[in-house]
Amino acid sequence: MAELTQEQIEQKIGAYLKSNYGEDLVDCEVLQDELSEDGDGRLVTRCRVRVGASESLWQKTFTFRGEEIVNMTWRRIS
Repeated sequence: MAELTQEQIEQKIGAYLKSNYGEDLVDCEVLQDELSEDGDGRLVTRCRVRVGASESLWQKTFTFRGEEIVNMTWRRIS
């Protein structure tokens, strides 16, 4: 993993989801870590998010450049 801690990763993911999709992050598990030491690469995650009273579970892949999220792809699990 890059220099980012698990807490920092969750903060970045939570902020990204909120600002781009209006989603609140409930919990997030890293399934695959492909981040380099300089913070470039991908994280494949399993995230539960909430919008209003509705929760859903997703596999979300975040692309990082310099420890910042620049893109995300997703697939709904439930």
